[in-house]
Amino acid sequence: MSYETQTFRENGLVNRTAISEYFSGGADKRRNEQTMAASARLSGMRGFTLVWAGQFVSLLGTAMTQFGLTIWAYQLTGQATALALVGFFNFAPTIILSPIAGALVDRWNRKLAMMLSDLGAGAATIAVFLLYSSGNLEIWHLYAAGAVTGAFQAFQFPAYSASISLMINKEQYGRASGMLALADSASTILAPPLAGLFLALLGLSGIMLIDIVTFVFAILALLVVFIPQPEVTAAGAEGRGSLLGEAVYGFRYIVARPSLLGLQLVFLAINLLASLALAVFAPMILARTNQEANALALTQAANGAGGVVGGLLMSVWGGPKRRVHGVLLGMAASSLFGQMLLGSGSGLFVWVVGAFNLSFLIPLINGSNQAIWQAKVAPDVQGRVFAARRMIAQLTVPVAFLLAGPLADRVFEPAMMPGGALVDVFSGFSGVGPGAGMGVMFVIFGAFGVAVGLGGYLFPAVRDAENLLPDHGGG
Repeated sequence: MSYETQTFRENGLVNRTAISEYFSGGADKRRNEQTMAASARLSGMRGFTLVWAGQFVSLLGTAMTQFGLTIWAYQLTGQATALALVGFFNFAPTIILSPIAGALVDRWNRKLAMMLSDLGAGAATIAVFLLYSSGNLEIWHLYAAGAVTGAFQAFQFPAYSASISLMINKEQYGRASGMLALADSASTILAPPLAGLFLALLGLSGIMLIDIVTFVFAILALLVVFIPQPEVTAAGAEGRGSLLGEAVYGFRYIVARPSLLGLQLVFLAINLLASLALAVFAPMILARTNQEANALALTQAANGAGGVVGGLLMSVWGGPKRRVHGVLLGMAASSLFGQMLLGSGSGLFVWVVGAFNLSFLIPLINGSNQAIWQAKVAPDVQGRVFAARRMIAQLTVPVAFLLAGPLADRVFEPAMMPGGALVDVFSGFSGVGPGAGMGVMFVIFGAFGVAVGLGGYLFPAVRDAENLLPDHGGG
């Protein structure tokens, strides 16, 4: 069954009689059916852990492919703009399609939505593999593949996040977010050395074949897990209607709750500032080391190691009792001790420490924020609301990727060459020569990031979000 549940939906519209039956006791049959299905398949924390393992393996394969293609693209073009555009074409469709994807996720079976996302990303990798193997791969093909992957990824975040809310208890939200961050970061730390090994043994085409196999593993993990469909709430009934109306409902829901809107505006600002720097992370390291792949691999591994440690901490600890402190203080600390330190160093040791610090705090930031939203938003509208939330928070990311490359190649890099306009001001931070201008970008935008994180405390709607918003279900 590919739509939410036939109990509550007919031809995409609310079955009002069925809703009445639900509140008068008709839900018992539905719960019994779900219990029988759960007994035949893994569910709860065990089920989530299996899905998590599948996604981790898939992330690892994708990260290895991205590492290999990054080296290939930079050797081909020698420009930061080319790599930044790959990020733009991946992010833009995700952001643009998120509202529609979120509405469809709430209509569809959420497990099938995740499988669709994995299949789409796998198809894009297969296309790149075939082009590379035949000697026809060009840089614009990476833009096109990134756009296809981004379009399918628009379904992944709302479906995955909303499914977690249904599979585990509220008390486990922080731990689950820590596990997700752990998978993301562990793939980052493992991918560079594995990619380096497989590049030597199998070449780039071999890495992409491994990536394709990991997509299959992720889908198989989903097949054996039971993910319940959400029960209809008042918010869910209110938000039903046409597809466009349901897509817009996610934004209406957030705008009607100033605390949720305020949190996402903080993320919108920090994502712009972080992306303006991180879009040139790989080019900065490659430029400052004369295209030394091992230096990039070690720095990326340190970045992944920080995320692994931070993710482990979150998965055990669950985050601070006041989640908003994890969000705002985490942003400020990550910008100061991660992003600014990365830009101010001119040697491998400083880059490694900065990269570690940057990602160590990201599980705290994202996990704390995720736990707030999962506790406050009714499960049957989380697809729409989380998609709108993502669009608001990441609206500036494609813009940052468009701006970062030209800013690096045409403004900051020339300004930090010997005799450049910014040498007297920033040479003490980032040195002089190739890559120094991109280092200055890390320092400047990181300083603004510190201001954004601490500035969130000036607004009561953000500072007191957890007290102002009730938990769904009266919890």
